[in-house]
Amino acid sequence: MSKKICIVMSTYNKNITNKLCNRAKSELKNSGYKKISIIEVPGSFEVPTVISKIINKYDGFIAIGCIIKGETANFDLISSAITNAIMNLSINYKKPIGNSIITLFNKKQALKRFDRGKEAARAVIEVLKIK
Repeated sequence: MSKKICIVMSTYNKNITNKLCNRAKSELKNSGYKKISIIEVPGSFEVPTVISKIINKYDGFIAIGCIIKGETANFDLISSAITNAIMNLSINYKKPIGNSIITLFNKKQALKRFDRGKEAARAVIEVLKIK
């Protein structure tokens, strides 16, 4: 495929986000996508900001991150803000952004969610097919 895809990945909880990223990359490559870039950012909150800065350089994006609930309301606020920002970017620029920023109560839950990277890639692939 000649379409360019960018994966923007948080390095916070990198042992989890790397697995999400690997699943997303595999899905893209298996579907014929060769132009795949990966940009690392410190946390999930930075993902939408970076996408907004480079949105005109790519045909689609995959947002990857991992937010684990702590003892404050920060989890809910951050998760909601990121989801809204990603949706607004996708709608305003008419570009698919697969959301693989997983929200968990503990790291053990991540073991069951590594396919979210693959699912986000599949969503981007399917939306790019729509003319």
